[in-house]
Amino acid sequence: MSLERESSEIIDRFKKAVKTSAQIVNGFYVTGEVDFVLYVTARTMDDYKRFTRRFLEENPVIKGFKTMVIMDRVKASFAVPVEPPSED
Repeated sequence: MSLERESSEIIDRFKKAVKTSAQIVNGFYVTGEVDFVLYVTARTMDDYKRFTRRFLEENPVIKGFKTMVIMDRVKASFAVPVEPPSED
């Protein structure tokens, strides 16, 4: 999702809202085409629709958002393999 405008106050306020939302299980402040990537849980599409209305559509600082629905979890991990630097 993208913010209408970026200021440290708006970003900090949105981060706090993400942290306190029970339906958001992961939230990432990112660089690039969008400002945040949110992993949201919902039992039904109607639950998801209510969440988007309340959390995104009614929020004046949200410029827009795109939805991607997970059809099948192929692999899920946040582990990052780290190799020690070579001693060249």
